[in-house]
Amino acid sequence: MSDHRGIALIVASALFMQNLDSAVLATALPAMARDFGEDPARLGAAITSYLVALTVFIPFSAWIADRFGAKRVFMLAILVFVASSMLCGRAQGLGELIAFRVMQGLGGAMMVPVGRLLLLRGVAKKDMLSAMAWLTMPALLGPVTGPPLGGVLTDYWSWRAVFWINVPIGLIGFALVAWKIPHVPPTRPGPPDLVGLGLTGTALALLMFGLETVGRHVVPGWVSWLSLGLGLATGALAIRHCRRVKRPAVDLSLFSIATFRDPAVAGSLFRTGAGAVPFLIPVMLQIGFGMSATQSGFVSFATALGAFAMKPLVRPVLRRGGFRRTLMVNGVLAAAGIGALALVTPAWPSVAIFLLLALGGLARSLQFTSLNTLAFADVPTERMSAATALYGTLQQLTPALGVVLATGTLEVSLGLAGREALLPADFSLGFVVAAVVVVLSIPLHARLPADAGAEVSGHRG
Repeated sequence: MSDHRGIALIVASALFMQNLDSAVLATALPAMARDFGEDPARLGAAITSYLVALTVFIPFSAWIADRFGAKRVFMLAILVFVASSMLCGRAQGLGELIAFRVMQGLGGAMMVPVGRLLLLRGVAKKDMLSAMAWLTMPALLGPVTGPPLGGVLTDYWSWRAVFWINVPIGLIGFALVAWKIPHVPPTRPGPPDLVGLGLTGTALALLMFGLETVGRHVVPGWVSWLSLGLGLATGALAIRHCRRVKRPAVDLSLFSIATFRDPAVAGSLFRTGAGAVPFLIPVMLQIGFGMSATQSGFVSFATALGAFAMKPLVRPVLRRGGFRRTLMVNGVLAAAGIGALALVTPAWPSVAIFLLLALGGLARSLQFTSLNTLAFADVPTERMSAATALYGTLQQLTPALGVVLATGTLEVSLGLAGREALLPADFSLGFVVAAVVVVLSIPLHARLPADAGAEVSGHRG
């Protein structure tokens, strides 16, 4: 096994833990809502609070990894993630859970982009697709095993157990990193752009707070709209600042690289639409169709199973079609797979739902892997820290927007129908809206050169 494969597998242990955490939590949300006496749609805050924390803290990860050494930061991040998972398992209400999920997001913000940086800094362009495949395939075991495991733990123990399983996984990953990954000496990145980091973090936090609370009656309506307005204004100041300083917190000049810009912009639209699906499916199966958490978990894990099955096929598909054609054609298939979920009713047999979810997982997996590989295809090694931080921020922000999109659509559907209880028709609207957002990403890929990322994909037209 080559060095890049070994490092990829070890780094993937952290991604496995994070992905498992997200998958089991989605399955446990209805049980948590009953325990806390909250509406299931409001429990989406348990997911978005973590994703928002990731988004806010990830810009810090590039400077911290350079200043203190990527391996050391990666190990500390694993310990923070494990400790906060234990606290989440002891939460007594939604407020406490959100606070501990924010702490968990701090660990994840340092863990995932820094882990990717450990891998990508030393891998040749021709090995990048292989390295990303080795990185993501073990990580996909989290979504594959998460839904059924989350259902079993919730039904036979407690939803609290879905957080406790991170403890042994995290400790094993910590030991493997300490043992096998070479030391990465710190560098002298210069002083951090504290103004840029502060403006960026504040803007993201205000925007996500506003999106998460608007129309929910959690806070007065004017507070949500004020938060959105201040977030947009602060974001504009952050962009202006980062364009003017020498070492910005967010390196916006990376958008001049076409193969980075497309996964960042078009990929963000795709990830937002696709990010609504993991939230909608388990809630629909349990609240809308009356399944238990265990039944829901064993049906919904089909999505991740399809995603896992696609991974060995990514290389030959990209070699034959190239990045541009693959992203455009497969984007249509991914949107169709999401939209088809709007047709599902409680009368459908579980096997039919399983097959539809698995097919959708195939298409979304190919799109995710293509975007995530293309993003770093032409980034110079010396700018890889900035690229992993910026792309990692977008990667985590967009699934949070996807959950907000899903919960917001459910709230609007309930309001229009004048009902208080969710019905299957509400979820159908959610899948239609998510599919439309994915469709919007497809034309943007046409701007890519025909040979974009050819050195990585092996496609020669």
